Amino acid sequence: MRPSSCLALITAAAAVAVGALPASAAPAVPGPPAAPAAVPVLTAGGPDGAAVAAGDVLAAPLTTGTRATFYSTATSTTGVTCGASQFTATVLTNPDAPGTATESLTGMAFSSCTSNVTGVTAVKSLTVGNLPYTVSVADSAGLPVALTAGPTGPIEATAVLSTWFGTLTCTYRLSGDFTGSADNTAHSLSFRNEHFAKSSGSSLCPADGYFSAAYGPVTDTSRTGNPPVHIN
Repeated sequence: MRPSSCLALITAAAAVAVGALPASAAPAVPGPPAAPAAVPVLTAGGPDGAAVAAGDVLAAPLTTGTRATFYSTATSTTGVTCGASQFTATVLTNPDAPGTATESLTGMAFSSCTSNVTGVTAVKSLTVGNLPYTVSVADSAGLPVALTAGPTGPIEATAVLSTWFGTLTCTYRLSGDFTGSADNTAHSLSFRNEHFAKSSGSSLCPADGYFSAAYGPVTDTSRTGNPPVHIN
């Protein structure tokens, strides 16, 4: 047999053998890596929990062993102190992280309040006006939280006090932004020395009020077991 004919026969035989190989024997071509699953800003129970849904109601009392304070200056301890407080908010949006979730603050109640201001004999009430407020919770560094006024008016607090001179009603409005921070260990929100300025009331009312409080754990009351809310 001529060499060229022999070479042609070998080539043809090799082609037939390759074509006869099963498809599984062909080398695999790796595809693009799978994209990581999206994680929402707020989850229930922990970082791997279910997404907190729009419409869920979140709530929190004061953190154990703390009090809400409304002092006349940023460095004093004179003013109104409350042993109990509770906030309630409804989730508006909960986008994928990184991002900012929004809520509507629909309730912020205070009770067991006292005052050490000379001449004040009792605190009849401390209330927050012009609700709801908009709450934004971001998952950026420091887990910043911000409250902004809603459509009904500015962020406002009113103290009704019994005094030696009769009943005083002192109303204060927020001066600047109302900001705080969240903490995933305690599932809490903290505010410190948020400045309010007197908007109406007797000359006996202090000109300023500085609000501080820590709320937690923040829980999703719309879910079974009221799991704590985690910020991713």
